[in-house]
This record gives sequence, structure tokens and C-alpha cells, in this order.
Amino acid sequence: MSGSLVSADLRERVRAGIEPLARGLGRLGLTPNVLTLIGFGIAIVAGYFAATQAWLVAGLLVAFGAVFDLFDGAVARATGTTSRFGAFMDSTFDRAGEAVVYLGIAWGLGARDIEGGVVGGQVLAMLALAASFMVSYVRAKSESLGFTPGTGMANVGLAPREVRMMLVVIGLVLTGLVGGIGAEFFPNPAGQLALFGSLTLITVLATVTTIQRIYFVYRQSTSDKENQ
Repeated sequence: MSGSLVSADLRERVRAGIEPLARGLGRLGLTPNVLTLIGFGIAIVAGYFAATQAWLVAGLLVAFGAVFDLFDGAVARATGTTSRFGAFMDSTFDRAGEAVVYLGIAWGLGARDIEGGVVGGQVLAMLALAASFMVSYVRAKSESLGFTPGTGMANVGLAPREVRMMLVVIGLVLTGLVGGIGAEFFPNPAGQLALFGSLTLITVLATVTTIQRIYFVYRQSTSDKENQ
């Protein structure tokens, strides 16, 4: 009972669907680690545009960067180059890229030319960042202690990274389309609602996911004791 919005079956279908493209990227000489670094670079650029209140561009870049997040692991499997270091690189730069995006959003919401709701938006961005990192930390710590080996923990909880990034993209793109945050737009409450709403939803769902994963590990620990 994982309760995840991204099921293990969906993950497998996506992997199967992109495998031919992954083989093609491998033939072009693109290694998994290079794709990981490209994805991180895109996240940095997305964070920059968010910091300058170019919300639509930032959202599209986050979505584009997510493509590379899909393909680094797929290329590794398709070319037989999977490695523990590659998995470490992927996980580390995923976290760093996610942090850069949230920090860019917080910076953009703190610009002097925005009036109203700035402090609240910055707080929401930081809460979303903290809640997201707790999801990743619980998984990393549980796996280091021998719970849920492999990618099992990725299927536990409502909001794994894919869901959080989708919500970030939706919030940024809608804000960019309708305006509402930044000097270049006439005030529009809908724009602020889109971004603030997505950050709030990320915070809530990520917190619930952390609790789900803690409970999942607790159930595993009690089951292990019963079987000893």
C-alpha cells in the first residue's frame, strides 16, 4: 500500500516507452552522467529566470529539464552502463536542481518591484523546499539502513519528485500566462494564486509523503522483528 500518485506500473510503462529514444541518445555518445549534468544546468537556468520573474520561461525550462531526468537512467540501462556512482550523481544533482528552482522562485518573489504577498510567497517557497528535501532524506536514510532496497521507496507516498516537479511547472506556467506577480504585469490575483497554490500543495503533499514513508519503514521494522 504505497499510496503514490505515480505507480510502479506507470514507471515501468514510461521506461519501456522511452527505451528506443534512450538507445538513440546512447549511440550519439551522450552518457548518463552528461545527461545528468545537462539537466542540472537547465535547472540553474530555470532558477535564474524564476529569480527574474520570467515565470513562464522558468516553468517551461523546468519541464524541459525533467526530460533529461528521465533519460539519464534510461540511457544507463539501454547502454549497460549503470553504476553506483551514476546513481549517486543522478540523485545528488536532482536534489541540487530542485533546490535551485525553489531558491529562484523565492528570490523572484522577494524582488522590490512586487507589492503584496511577497513574504508569504517566500515562506511558501522555503517550506516547499524543506518538505521536498525531507521526502528525499527519508528515502536515502531508510535505504542506507537496509529498508526498502532498490527503488521500492520511490513508489511510496503521494508526491515523489515527478509529482512535485509537475506542480512546480503548472504553478510557474499559469503564473506566467495570467500575470499577477511582477512589475511587468497588471495586478492579477489569479497569477499569485497559481504560484502560491502550487507551493502550498507541494508543501502539504510532500509532508504527507514523508509521514507515509516513515510509517512504511516503521511497518517494515516491526515485521523484521516478528520474523527474527
